[in-house]
Amino acid sequence: MSSAKPPTVSVVVIAYNDAGLVGEAVTSALAQGPAVAEVIAVNDASSDGTAGVLDELAAVHPRLKVVHRTENSGGCGTPRNDGIAAASSPYVLFLDSDDVLPPGAAEALLRAAEEHRAPVTVGACVRRELPLHHDVPWVPGLYTPGEVVERPADRPELVRDTLCVNKLYERSFLEKHEIRFPDGRFVYEDFVFTARVLAAAPRIAVIGDLVYVWHVRRDAAQVSISLDRKDVGNWRARIEAHRTASRTLAAASPELGRACQVKFLEYDLRMYLRELGKDPEYQAAWWTLTRAYLDTFDEAVFEAAAPRARWIVRVLRATATPPADVERLTRFAAEPPRLLPPYATGAEGVPVWSEELPVELDALREMPIAELPVTIDAEPAGNAAVRLHLHDLYGRLAGAGPLTAQLRFLPRSGGDPVLAQPVTLSPDEGGGWTAVLPFRLADLAATGRRLGLRRLQAWHVGVVVECADGSSLSTSLRPRGSLLRRRALPSSRYGVLLTQPYRTGSGSLALRLAPGAAGALYLVRNRLDRATAGRAPR
Repeated sequence: MSSAKPPTVSVVVIAYNDAGLVGEAVTSALAQGPAVAEVIAVNDASSDGTAGVLDELAAVHPRLKVVHRTENSGGCGTPRNDGIAAASSPYVLFLDSDDVLPPGAAEALLRAAEEHRAPVTVGACVRRELPLHHDVPWVPGLYTPGEVVERPADRPELVRDTLCVNKLYERSFLEKHEIRFPDGRFVYEDFVFTARVLAAAPRIAVIGDLVYVWHVRRDAAQVSISLDRKDVGNWRARIEAHRTASRTLAAASPELGRACQVKFLEYDLRMYLRELGKDPEYQAAWWTLTRAYLDTFDEAVFEAAAPRARWIVRVLRATATPPADVERLTRFAAEPPRLLPPYATGAEGVPVWSEELPVELDALREMPIAELPVTIDAEPAGNAAVRLHLHDLYGRLAGAGPLTAQLRFLPRSGGDPVLAQPVTLSPDEGGGWTAVLPFRLADLAATGRRLGLRRLQAWHVGVVVECADGSSLSTSLRPRGSLLRRRALPSSRYGVLLTQPYRTGSGSLALRLAPGAAGALYLVRNRLDRATAGRAPR
């Protein structure tokens, strides 16, 4: 950096009842080096030992300043605003108490902010699933490292990144435009803050460096606000946050406002729909809330959304109450999407959702084979094989000519997939295709060991279908019959191999393998820990 006194960063860490984790977060901020002038930790009136942990750290680290709130704010916005008010550096970076900043994050962001004179600088973020340490990139492909966005309205798709924590902000920019988080018990405050930032039309610099690690602890006794979706109040809060954000963006730029609503249809709506559950009371309340909010959208927004999102919206708007096949709709909203049979047609053979709800599935005839929401069932075929049944989808697959099916095992902890040998598909009497594929779990466990997977191995199980016209598709499997039965298999390599096929939340087949006695014991303990976490008070 050229100046004698380089610009520096204030890292604002917010914490509430997180004594066990806040120390790691603060330490990661202090370890950023000279780019960070101060770390401001805001304790939101915690009732556990969080205050003591922060005070002990402050006694050792002069750069750490602790702000103790006397009353809990009920959310994340107010403590972040307190941190901004206490900051004295030219730049501000936000960090939550259960996450960490990777080494060099602040310096990399600061360097780009200076070089491009950008009030906002954004870097890469990953969602790290714990305890597996599986990293999932946040909004992959949205940004191009090295690019500089002169006006957010030139890139309306940027509204899809609603995080505030993977960005560096020039404090004078926030002050000039009076940008703050919503105060009090306002869930999804990131949505509104980010909308206010984009509405102020800053130049945005993009770097490829990893700048934020977002820890996801789904089995924690107290889950984060964004994961606490067990009652309809969370969905109501998300709708209100989105409503506020879209209005803010639309007032500044019609393009940004429209993109925000399209994002809701393609992302938020699908995410909550696939987790709708089976409680009729919750389903009915969710359905009513969603329909009421969709009624505020212009038809042009629905038409601008991707076909699958349009179909979901049409089904929602076609009936005032959840339909009898609502679970079919949740499976269709999953990733990858699956449209379960039966398949109905309307006038002139046009594909429709069902006979009861003849909602047209427009664009299905033109959709690429790789994007079709096909369904493939899997059931046992002896002790070491599975029988697959590939359903046709309104004749689209028949036209492509499915030839082979190949099992695909993807480690849940991340990494490259393991592919089995392809097997020829044969037409069946129901108008689909079938094949019996080897399901050699001992070989898979050995492959996992070679890949460094120890004790408990967790795999997503999918299939790749190759077609005669050169097209292909990759999707998950729907477990059927007794496929989900746990088995203890004798193994010459491990003595015993404990296998536990299971159904994911989206209804797809997944697999846990525990090679040897140590692996089996770990699997049992893991199940006990999950059960204990599930019973913990929330």
